[in-house]
Amino acid sequence: MIERELTERTSLTGPHGRLNRDAVGWMRGPGIDTSGIDGRRSWGRNKRWEYWNVMTATHIVGLTISSLDYAAVHEVWIFDRATETAKHHSVTGILGGSATLPAALGDGPARAKGRNLRIDIAEVDGGTRLRAKIPGASLDIVAAHPNGHESLAVVVPWSDRRFQYTVKDIARPASGTITVDGAEHTVPDGSSWAVLDHGRGRWPYNMRWNWGAGSGISDGHVIGVQVGGQWTDGTGSTENAIFVDGRLHKISEEVAWDYDTSDYMGPWTVSGERLNLTFTPFFNKVTRTNLGLLSGSTDQCFGTWSGTFTSDTGDVFHIDGIEGWAEDVHNRW
Repeated sequence: MIERELTERTSLTGPHGRLNRDAVGWMRGPGIDTSGIDGRRSWGRNKRWEYWNVMTATHIVGLTISSLDYAAVHEVWIFDRATETAKHHSVTGILGGSATLPAALGDGPARAKGRNLRIDIAEVDGGTRLRAKIPGASLDIVAAHPNGHESLAVVVPWSDRRFQYTVKDIARPASGTITVDGAEHTVPDGSSWAVLDHGRGRWPYNMRWNWGAGSGISDGHVIGVQVGGQWTDGTGSTENAIFVDGRLHKISEEVAWDYDTSDYMGPWTVSGERLNLTFTPFFNKVTRTNLGLLSGSTDQCFGTWSGTFTSDTGDVFHIDGIEGWAEDVHNRW
C-alpha cells in the first residue's frame, strides 16, 4: 500500500463541505485544518472528540470530551489497578452544547461541563495539562511534549461525504497527581505515559473498529505502539505505526488482528510483514450503551504488548512489557 506523506498544512474540507482530496494522507504531527467540521453543512454525521488515557503503575485514567451533533458524551474513568475498582462518571447531553472543542488540534482548550463532571484540557508550556473532577475523585496531570516528539495524523476517506481525521499521539511522558477519596497519588515522571486520540470527521452510522496503543521503555528505547483495524480497511489509509524514541515509523499495510470475541481476556495478536505483536490483557473495561439512536459495544482490554518490529532500514526493535490496550468496538451513532 502506498500512502502519501503530507508536509504542508491543508484543510480537511473543501468549499462545499465535502472531503478535500488533497488532505488524504498522513503526517508526522497535526497539520490538518478541521474547522469545516462544525455541524453547519452536514448536521447529524459530524463526530468530534478528544480522548486522553494516562497509565501509571497504580492507576489508569480515561477522559472523553465528545460532540456527536445530536448528543455530547463525556466521561471520566479512574481505575485503581490494585483493587480493580474505579471512580467513574459519564454525562450524555442533548445536542453538543456541553462540549467546547477547538476547530483544530492545539487551536484552543477542550472542555466539558455536566452534572458532577468537569474536564479541562489546555496546552501549556512544554505539554498539555489535563484536569478533571467527578464525585470522589480529581486529577491534574501534564502530558509532556518532548522536543522532536512526533505523532501520527491520518485522513481516512470512505467517500467524499464520509471521512475521518485522526491524530494518535502515543508515549507522551506524564506527571502530576490523582486524588481519590481524599488520598493523593503521584503520577511519577519517567514511568507514566499519556496517549491522545483526537478525532474530527463525518462517519457512517454503523461502524466497527479495533484500536491498540502502548507506551513504555523496552531495550533502552521509548516505544510507542499504534495499530488499528476494520474501520480503515479498503480506504487506502491506515493508522499503523511504531514510535521509537519519539520518531514515527509508518506501517503502510493493513495488519491482521486475531482475538477471541468469546474470551477477550485471552491473547490478541497483531501482525504484518514487519510487525509481530502479542497483547496479553489483565483487565477488560466493558461498556454497553443503548440510547435508541445512539448505541455501542466496547471491550477495551488493558494489558501488555510484546513482539518485534522491523524498520524500513532493516533494524529490528524488540518490544517487551509495553503497557497499553487493545479494543474491539461496534458503534451505531
